[in-house]
Amino acid sequence: MPVARPHASLAALLVSFAGLALGASPAKVTREATPAEPPAAGQAAQQVRDRATAGGSVAWELVESLTTDIGARPVGSPAMERARDWALARLKALGFANVHAEPFTKEHAWVRGAESAAVVAPVARPLAILGLGGSVPTPADGIDAEVVVFSTLEALVAAPSGSLAGRIAVVNQPMTRMQDGDGYGVAVRARATGPSLAAARGAVAFLTRSITTGNARTPHTGALLYADGLPKIPAGALGVADADFLSRLVARGLVPRIHLVLESAEIANAPAWNVVGEIPGRDPQAGVVVIGGHLDSWDPGEGAIDDGAGVAITVAAARLIGELPVKPRRTIRVVAFGSEETGGSGAAYAEAHAGEVAKIVIAGESDLGAGRILRLMLPKVPAEDPLARELAVVLAPLRIFVSADPAKDAGSDVEGLKAAGVPVFEYTQDATQYFDIHHSADDTLDKINRAELEQNVAAWAALLYLVGDSTTSLR
Repeated sequence: MPVARPHASLAALLVSFAGLALGASPAKVTREATPAEPPAAGQAAQQVRDRATAGGSVAWELVESLTTDIGARPVGSPAMERARDWALARLKALGFANVHAEPFTKEHAWVRGAESAAVVAPVARPLAILGLGGSVPTPADGIDAEVVVFSTLEALVAAPSGSLAGRIAVVNQPMTRMQDGDGYGVAVRARATGPSLAAARGAVAFLTRSITTGNARTPHTGALLYADGLPKIPAGALGVADADFLSRLVARGLVPRIHLVLESAEIANAPAWNVVGEIPGRDPQAGVVVIGGHLDSWDPGEGAIDDGAGVAITVAAARLIGELPVKPRRTIRVVAFGSEETGGSGAAYAEAHAGEVAKIVIAGESDLGAGRILRLMLPKVPAEDPLARELAVVLAPLRIFVSADPAKDAGSDVEGLKAAGVPVFEYTQDATQYFDIHHSADDTLDKINRAELEQNVAAWAALLYLVGDSTTSLR
């Protein structure tokens, strides 16, 4: 997620603006100055941008089909195999070249079973719960234990060793709502590390308040990370209202007791696939631009915003370029990554393509839903570079600005490429509502705004053409 940075001084902003606009000192900027006629690449980028904003892409059709015909797509499930076949068929039908699936093995694919939780004392009340991805199961008859509630993860960390022996630890820490989604990076630590922190203090199970900015009772799942050398204890996420209910009981001096059942299984070595298609560039030696979204999803909802939208946006953007009479110099390669939620697909892709790292000129992933794009962050490219200038001009009508800050987080599935030295770019989206439904049963098609989806396609298509046709080295 992007990190907020201090505002630049007014003088620095004025100098930056003048250099970006005309490549000249502020003294040379006059009211009579007029922009030069955009070059051919700029005209092509504007063409695909305008076609997308006019509803001329296939993005909505793709995400509607994926959510309706396939639905949830956990790795290791029959639905994920159908999703692979769906992606292959769609890419071929849309005219992509070199369409194929790249198989890899997903170790320890996790499968959800029956789940339930209820307060049994001092009152009786069912709780809305989802097991965390990767959680070990409870014993067949469940766990019946007293609860200790912590208002923050730090409070759990401060608990003495052995203080949770025989108990269920609950962390009820809210997530901060932020437009760029930065609150997630802080809140998700409770889900990821809480189970092992609780186990180190003797807990027999761990529950977290759902990692969400919403207040619905619907719980939100997600992966955990067990620490080496510590017991693995069952772990789940509670709906926000139920986590608050437990806190209220504790505030009255009561000690809640919970009966917890979490059934799950693991597939030791599940088959998985990255599905690939290309729009060939007009110069085979010019390199490759790698983009994509992830095809897998969690199981409670339809996987619409996470990440059916990302697959649809990147495929639709590349397809718009494929329909142009003059293609960019570089090849555009779209990858529907097959195991992002529990990891593996990005590493598998980077390993499979280690020999062509030098040919991959840039990479990026769409994986934050379909909220409006607000900002583009490039590799470290000077503001006066022709590519940066053209992008600023073409993206401005979409109300997207090109940041002076270099990209850092371009998506989980391109981290392997980034570590190998491939430059990355990042589109910052409006994530104000994203985490209200992320990883929950509410991740359904109706949550996608079609106009915002098309704005994403327009931004991706324009960027892909300009980067794809550029001679700028981004390394």
